[in-house]
Amino acid sequence: MGSIPDCVLRCSGQKMPVLGFGTASDRVEGSDLVTKQAVLEAIKLGYRHFDTASLYESEPALGEAIIEAVSLGLIKSRNELFITSKLWCTDGYGDLVLPALKTSLQNLKLDYLDLYLVHWPVSLKKKSEGVSGDKEYVFVPMDFRSVWAAMEDCQRLGFTKSIGVSNFTCKKVAHILSIAKIPPVVNQVELNPLWQQKKLKELCHENGILLSAYAPLGAVGASWGSNRVMDCEALKEIAKVKGKTVAQVCLRWAYEQGVSIIVKSFNAERMKQNLGILDWSLSEDELKLIDQIPQSRSCPADFFVSEDGPFKTLQELWDGEI
Repeated sequence: MGSIPDCVLRCSGQKMPVLGFGTASDRVEGSDLVTKQAVLEAIKLGYRHFDTASLYESEPALGEAIIEAVSLGLIKSRNELFITSKLWCTDGYGDLVLPALKTSLQNLKLDYLDLYLVHWPVSLKKKSEGVSGDKEYVFVPMDFRSVWAAMEDCQRLGFTKSIGVSNFTCKKVAHILSIAKIPPVVNQVELNPLWQQKKLKELCHENGILLSAYAPLGAVGASWGSNRVMDCEALKEIAKVKGKTVAQVCLRWAYEQGVSIIVKSFNAERMKQNLGILDWSLSEDELKLIDQIPQSRSCPADFFVSEDGPFKTLQELWDGEI
């Protein structure tokens, strides 16, 4: 099957495995054990990049899996792994960024992250003190200048090797670049054959920012995802000709776009299949066919839209990129 190749983060020179293993999942009883076992299986198969976030509540399980992987001899040390986590909106304030990162490190039982991302370009604030629950929060504009300065401090202090963003549009990436002393090295966004992000990819590439694709298969099974990608007839036809699965065609397409990819499956067989994209390629005609697929998001993120928030429409949230 071969080892997973690295992509080089241009602004830092850091190497990141091009295929990352996602740990977001629905929280049910026994989730931590399921996540831990999936991560251990992924390490056995050769995955070395693991993606988590404070929102996912998977940091503790990932941390336990890393400890066990070392004790079992699956890896010699944590340094063989690339670990990404993300700043959630409730901590999207300049004075809360470093404490939030330290909490993630405590959850993971690690001394540092390889990559820390601003999860979404908006902050959450409690309506009143002493009240708990998501419904008691309101969205407010993020102070990008103070938040990004704090992200830069996290890197300078050695708590993360690199910093980046997630779900940022061209306009929002350009704004971060205009105020950054340390530029973001990654922008993790929805990207798949049905949402190809050509304009954003070009802008990021010109500025040394790597696009990282989440939902490369359309987030099948997720509450916000859909089957649109996996049910696409053009992709099915290519898969049939290639003798591959539709998922493999999607992942190979993303790989050939020069982006990194976050794959998410806790099924051992599909985890193996997701690695089977490195020793073949799509033809020019197949790439042209994919290029012609009608485009639309699977994750419009309408939960960030509200009359009293900073984004009153999806057009405002995505700066017209929808």
